[in-house]
Amino acid sequence: MSPVIVKDLDAILDYTLDWSQFYLESTETISTSSWTVSPTGSLVIDSDSNDTTTTTVFVSAGTRGKIYRLTNKITTSKSRTEERTLTVRVEER
Repeated sequence: MSPVIVKDLDAILDYTLDWSQFYLESTETISTSSWTVSPTGSLVIDSDSNDTTTTTVFVSAGTRGKIYRLTNKITTSKSRTEERTLTVRVEER
């Protein structure tokens, strides 16, 4: 289980996964990346990007006291797919 990230209600924050640290083989790169949030509703994915080894998502808003799961799914240059989930709790800080 991943640690819970605490996000302020009004913050716009970015989260990055470095897939080379825990998944990609030495010559493998990220071909595609997509992010989803659940439950859907008030936590907003503002933008996302990736390069050959990392993926990044910018999120805003949310509902105080609610826990969200940000899931990143990638496809690699070797046609492998995998996903990782970040847990985000929204609080007034």
